[in-house]
Amino acid sequence: MQPTPPTPLVNLYDLPRAALGELLAGWGYSAYHRDLLWEALYRQQVESFDALTGLRPDLVQALREHTRLERPTTHHEVFSSDGFTRKLLLRMRDGQTVETVLMRFKDRATVCLSTQAGCAMGCVFCATGQMGFVRHLTPGEIVGQVLHVTRILRETNESLRNVVLMGMGEPLHNYEATMEAVDILVERSGLALAPRFITLSTVGVVPGIRRLADEDRPVQLAVSLHGATEAERGALVPAARKWPLTELMDACRYYSEKRKRRIFYEWALIAGQNDTPEQAHALGQLLQGMDAHVNVIPLNPTVGYAQRPSGPDAVRAFQDILAGYGLPSTVRQRRGIDIDAGCGQLKAAVERPRRAPQPTAS
Repeated sequence: MQPTPPTPLVNLYDLPRAALGELLAGWGYSAYHRDLLWEALYRQQVESFDALTGLRPDLVQALREHTRLERPTTHHEVFSSDGFTRKLLLRMRDGQTVETVLMRFKDRATVCLSTQAGCAMGCVFCATGQMGFVRHLTPGEIVGQVLHVTRILRETNESLRNVVLMGMGEPLHNYEATMEAVDILVERSGLALAPRFITLSTVGVVPGIRRLADEDRPVQLAVSLHGATEAERGALVPAARKWPLTELMDACRYYSEKRKRRIFYEWALIAGQNDTPEQAHALGQLLQGMDAHVNVIPLNPTVGYAQRPSGPDAVRAFQDILAGYGLPSTVRQRRGIDIDAGCGQLKAAVERPRRAPQPTAS
């Protein structure tokens, strides 16, 4: 007879507040104890069971026996020359690494989070897309990135304002874990991040966009478009073959009409490819009349993609054409170019297999 495998320990950071209450209620503890534990985890941000000094000793012992406090650790980090951007390669319990980027601005701090190790969407210009999909992150692994950054910010008496789910992975491909992480981040008795400052970026997972609308999730939506025709978008974003542009725009209209919210459309400007007047007019016609804002982002070059970013003149001309269609646009500031701050670049650089030394000729 095979021995029964041990029950896995629950990572407390995987549990939204209601789920944490259910766990404790099963052990006979009230909502009062749940609230004390929640505050310890997210207000005090304790890092060990020994630090749970305000809880009953028997509850702490039960937590030791049945749960764990698992947060990612720093595997590698780099700092931009301007001092405002810090990119972290964080290691998870199983050894997988993901990227988290802390960006400081004049009056705010922003963190860019990963939701997967790798990505299945395969966008040709994205370093994460080039490495393929490994696995989903759990809610606790997503939240753990925020806790890691808030600890850094506390050292200088700063606080986190903006969260962007734009790092490694497709958030809507990992819908359940991503939304549970959002629930934890916005909980008022914990980290209390404002939903209006949380932005989820998707490559265009149509079922996920419709589900976001139906569930009235408290996030801002950004859609990575990059091409305004089926041919152009399909060449850059392989997922477009599964969710064609017509289906994607129908889902976006559904979202806007149901949520009464603007969608941000992201456009990586690639010199001579999708920065042409023809593409600008096609984009204007595609979005005209919608509650839309276009974020234009000169391409962040990667080792696996040979194209170059658009120059300032092409960027201005692109925006001028969009303005003619009544579409507002913003050139998004690129941060951390000198430290491989684009999605997946640091992981690729740090973990790139080294070539074996070649024998010298005799």
